[in-house]
Amino acid sequence: MSNFAYRRILLKLSGEALMGDEDYGIDPKILNRIAREVIEASDAGAEIALVIGGGNIFRGAGLAAGGMDRVTGDQMGMLATVINALAMQDALEKLGAKCRVMSALKINDVCEDYIRRRAVRHLEKRRIAIFAAGTGNPFFTTDSGAALRAIEIGADLLLKATKVDGVYDKDPKKHPDAVKLDRLSYDEVIARNLQVMDTAAFALCRDAGLPLRIFDMAQPGVLLRILHGEPIGTLVNTRG
Repeated sequence: MSNFAYRRILLKLSGEALMGDEDYGIDPKILNRIAREVIEASDAGAEIALVIGGGNIFRGAGLAAGGMDRVTGDQMGMLATVINALAMQDALEKLGAKCRVMSALKINDVCEDYIRRRAVRHLEKRRIAIFAAGTGNPFFTTDSGAALRAIEIGADLLLKATKVDGVYDKDPKKHPDAVKLDRLSYDEVIARNLQVMDTAAFALCRDAGLPLRIFDMAQPGVLLRILHGEPIGTLVNTRG
């Protein structure tokens, strides 16, 4: 662990990352692969927290656009993140890890309430903590929830896993001449409207001075490499 550039990290995964090649739900093969990556980094000595979105099951904003009450839709989306968190907890525990799911919504029959001091204690005891239900409030994305939780637990780095290997000046799927950006400042990201995360999440990280690294989770061993300081993906911080 003395070789690590970061001691405590929060990894933000999209719900879609759990789908694999499926159209909906959770692909057990993908779930287990991610769980093994997380355990590998945890066993090496890192303190790891996770936030997982719910887009593979339900998107509140989508139904709100179709006429559903936005608050109700967002609450349903929060429950979807709890389902994903429980699935990840099961995968981690079957591989021998100690894990706790903590929810911003009170669902005591299936997981703990989120309490910051308890969350930090879990990490100090080398348990993997999964924070579910976003911030517990409508109108806030799981990206904002991940930024908030990372700041609250004193994370050294927020990791945002995507399907591309960093941030580009334009969509690399549509533009072959797109250029990968290795480093950016938060002000640049906001000014250029680079929508890898929502603006509220970027602003939270900027104001707290929390560095963010955006990377492709599909690369084997990528978490350990980042922990050792390899410049993988795109680093966003206050200075650029």
